[in-house]
Amino acid sequence: MTDFLSKNYWNNRYEAEETGWDLKTLSPPLKAYIDQLTDRNHSILIPGCGSGYEAEYLLRQGFKDVTVIDFAPLAVQKMQMYISDYQNIKIICADFFTHIGKYDLILEQTFFCALDPSLRTNYVQKMSELLKENGKVVGLLFGVQFPNNPPFGGSQEEYLTLFSNNFKITLLELCYNSVKPRQGNELFFNFSKR
Repeated sequence: MTDFLSKNYWNNRYEAEETGWDLKTLSPPLKAYIDQLTDRNHSILIPGCGSGYEAEYLLRQGFKDVTVIDFAPLAVQKMQMYISDYQNIKIICADFFTHIGKYDLILEQTFFCALDPSLRTNYVQKMSELLKENGKVVGLLFGVQFPNNPPFGGSQEEYLTLFSNNFKITLLELCYNSVKPRQGNELFFNFSKR
């Protein structure tokens, strides 16, 4: 792994406010997905939580068991201040790959694309380990390639190959409701644990 994927790299990005991935709001595709969820007791994990817009929205909608994890201390501190009024959330500053827990749902929003591509197989395995039986990982992946710095892109074919052994591919398609700067570049996915 290269240094630009270290904890210090991401902490420095937050400190310098070099957070171009931050939409400053909840992603429309994830909002639409959350809005159709009916069970407010689902245990939900958001890895690489960043500013926590998804977490705040879940809490405002009455979800009772939300966990977020990021290994950049500054991101976690900002999030703790941002959603300090909520009690149904666990905010963890740690490495995702060492996290232990079981969840009904994991939401993916710009975490996968921040990881060195050499960690993608580990990511899939860890997602599977963290999900309960019949659990799902749902979110957004980039459907385009980028230069050799985060965000790292990919293709639909690559994702199908990567996830198919551990997950049932329920949905993987071009996202119709991406924010304007990302239109045509995002894939929405819904994968169920095998």
